Parts: sequence; structure tokens; C-alpha cells
Amino acid sequence: MKRSKSVKLLVMGAGALALTACDEPQDVGVFESIEQCVSLGGFEQTLCEDNFKTAASEHINVAPKYTSATDCEADFGVAQCETAPQKTTSGGSVFMPMMMGYMMGSMLGGNSRVATQPLYRSADDKANFRTGDNSKVAGKPGISKVPASVAKAPTRKTSTVRRGGFGKTAARTSARSFGG
Repeated sequence: MKRSKSVKLLVMGAGALALTACDEPQDVGVFESIEQCVSLGGFEQTLCEDNFKTAASEHINVAPKYTSATDCEADFGVAQCETAPQKTTSGGSVFMPMMMGYMMGSMLGGNSRVATQPLYRSADDKANFRTGDNSKVAGKPGISKVPASVAKAPTRKTSTVRRGGFGKTAARTSARSFGG
């Protein structure tokens, strides 16, 4: 085998190994309340409170946004949406799902790479918590393992989506962007 070909194979193999290592499962805590964080997770009250506050402040930025309460409720359920503080560029209201829980690094290994973030439950998958990017996290509160890609910070939502399934067939509409 030529040297250049064996070097290419070695580089390709190392790249695949590096990608696999980047998506190692992460321990996360998934909770609906601060009380659950303390009782199920065994964390200190102040740590649970701080992570809840972080998730709540991120909720405004990372929750999916809709120009219609009906469209939001179609994806998240009746009475499961709220008015967002943002407005569309034309001054219309923006709607987003209510925060149903939060995810935090379990801190079991010390240096957690998990982004504290709000969690949601969609109307078509009420059994699981999902991130603002519609990644499945866990079915019940407590400590879970998730791929590193799920544990990273969700994207900031700067445009609304049309009805059609939270992340499934929802389409971003650039004409309905809004300012912060």
C-alpha cells in the first residue's frame, strides 16, 4: 500500500474516533421543579435554584415561537402556550410553549459540559421532555444520560414557525422575524 493512502486511512480513522468521543453520553438532571431537583437529584437547594433561574431566563430566547396561539397549541397542547415578550416586525404578538421543566448538568463528574436549559413537552409526545431544538431528553424527572449533542445549548429563536409539529414538519418563516 502506498504511504499516502495509509496516511489518509489513518487520518480518516482518527477523525471518526474523535467524532465518536465528542458525542459521549452526558449525565444530566431533568426536573419539573426545584423541589424535585433537591429530592430526586440530591442537589443543594441553591444549585437547583440557580439552574432553574438560568433555564427560565433562557426560555424566552430558545423556546419555539409562533405568530398564532392556535398554531402553538396545535404543537404543544391546549393552554400550554404563553405570550412571548417579543413582537413580530409588524408589531404582532408572538407565542411560545410554557416551560415544563429544566435540564442541568448532574455535576457528578465535576466539570459538566451540559448547558442548563428549559424543557418542553409536545402534544404529539407528552411522555418525553424535549429541548428548545426538539431533541428528546428523558421521559421522567431524575438523572439521565443524553448524547452530548442534546446537552449543548439550544439555538436562539429569532423567527417564528408555522404549525406542523414541533420540529417535525414545522417550517421557519424568515418573513416573520422579530426583534429582542
